[in-house]
Amino acid sequence: MELPRIAPMLAMPGSLPPTVVEDRWAFEVKQDGQRALVYLPGDGTVLLRSRSGADITTVYPELTALGSVFGRPAILDGEIVAFDSEGRSDFELQQSRMGLSSAAKATRMAHLVPAHLVLFDVVHLNGHRLTGLLYTERRALLESLGLDGEHWLTPAAVVGHGEQALEMTRTAGLEGLVAKRLTSVYEPGVRSRSWIKIRHIRTADVIVGGWVPGRGRLTGLPGALLVGEAHEGGLRYVGSVGTGWSDTERTTLAALLKVAAIDECPFDKAPGVAGARWVLPRLVGEVRYTSRTRAGLLRHPSWHRLRPDLAPDDIT
Repeated sequence: MELPRIAPMLAMPGSLPPTVVEDRWAFEVKQDGQRALVYLPGDGTVLLRSRSGADITTVYPELTALGSVFGRPAILDGEIVAFDSEGRSDFELQQSRMGLSSAAKATRMAHLVPAHLVLFDVVHLNGHRLTGLLYTERRALLESLGLDGEHWLTPAAVVGHGEQALEMTRTAGLEGLVAKRLTSVYEPGVRSRSWIKIRHIRTADVIVGGWVPGRGRLTGLPGALLVGEAHEGGLRYVGSVGTGWSDTERTTLAALLKVAAIDECPFDKAPGVAGARWVLPRLVGEVRYTSRTRAGLLRHPSWHRLRPDLAPDDIT
């Protein structure tokens, strides 16, 4: 069966809904992996598409068995994750699986770092588009499909009890929650206030616009990254990030920065940073920080991870 292309609905960052209305919301554990729409034509095949719409099926061969297990035409929404030894989604592990172009290497990596598909929505089923149904109706349909196996699962969602659920994720070392309004429809391609992601740490997706060379043992490697956020007028500088990398990550970044070198500053206003070198603003990273200044600069930023799954346009 030919299935329509559907863009994933996106969540807004925010905080827990007020306690007096929390019974109007469902709470799901926030997973830390790669978003994927799963296309099941009903003929035994599977097509996985990333948030950008790219075909990532060959990257995750262990997930293709879902097509033979589930024989009905459907489009499912979920997150592809790699679990650590304690069963928590681990993005660093997941990164070793992302972007593999060789099917043979993907198969080898599937044994070393197995991927799991965490399902949380169904947007098309048996020839019917479900995006206009309420969250509660879609969720009931999803749970009725019985999609739990070696490499895929449908975790429970909890209605109400947001503070308790958030504290549970904190205690368990998880990233946080996604709150979903019970009466919300599925809005393809929209970052909607009907879905709210609540993290235990403050993070920001930033665009790398430059770097400062390190000294001593870091000669030739980045000592700090100069990062910005896109806005209507261009790229606004928000800070210098000089901590949070492993040696491997620093070396990887050095190679990426080298090929992206340019002569002119990509920021609206050049930061007064001595020795700065500029790069094409195409690398996206996630940083942790404590707060922001009134001017919007990040206080105490620390590098969290490179985001190869995002392009600058994804975070404007």
